[in-house]
Amino acid sequence: MKIETGDVAVITGGASGIGLGLARAVIARGGRVVISDVRAEAAERTAAELRDAGAEAIAIAADVADSDSVCNLAERALEAFGTVHLVCNNAGLVSPAAPMWEQTPATWDRMISVKIGGVINGVRAFAPILIAQGRGHILNTASSGGLAPLPLRTPYTGSMHAVVGLTETLDLELKTVNELLGATVLCPGLVDTPLGQNSASLGAIQLPAGMSGNIASLGAGALSPLEVAEAALAAIAAGRVHVAPGTGVLDRARARVQGLISDLEAAGE
Repeated sequence: MKIETGDVAVITGGASGIGLGLARAVIARGGRVVISDVRAEAAERTAAELRDAGAEAIAIAADVADSDSVCNLAERALEAFGTVHLVCNNAGLVSPAAPMWEQTPATWDRMISVKIGGVINGVRAFAPILIAQGRGHILNTASSGGLAPLPLRTPYTGSMHAVVGLTETLDLELKTVNELLGATVLCPGLVDTPLGQNSASLGAIQLPAGMSGNIASLGAGALSPLEVAEAALAAIAAGRVHVAPGTGVLDRARARVQGLISDLEAAGE
């Protein structure tokens, strides 16, 4: 689906990072945006900045882990714009760095409820709207950690693998209803966002002293949020289910798939 002038995108986790990049990319194509975030003040501030730059943008606070909150987001988005064309289930957190057996139940609950539950709640609230109007797309943000192992981040990696599988299945289900519907999963590598800082402010992790929380601080070659957003919208326009921008992501994914096939072939001997 190609974003057209006047199309409406609802973006969770939209106050910063990839979410804000998606908003700017949609606006550049003539679209309108709903900035949603669990941080209400941040969402309002971002929407105001976009309006000051000439965009049609509103803010609606929502907790993606709460199904009622996401249903309210859908209702208010329709009240404001009358329609929704692109749903970006983008909100997310990072988990602490530790082996799987040291990860706490609270961390598992948080990652599952926000990342997996957030996608489920977004699909349940918005898919009927897209189906009724006969055109629309759902973009679920995962990570390159959803395409290959990422040691010491098992709650994060496990939830991202789930989002990839959910999206692949969702795309098939939507297309059985209408070929003008679909879903795409975004699996970027390093992106220059404040994900760590935001995760810390929400109590998901503790940042070591002196660490900024910006993903770019973890290594060179991080993409900008706008670069990731442009790649995502290009994939949606092309009807692709997977998009994974970033240095080394393809190599990691290829190694995982080749290892899987090798194991399955060996088991069949």
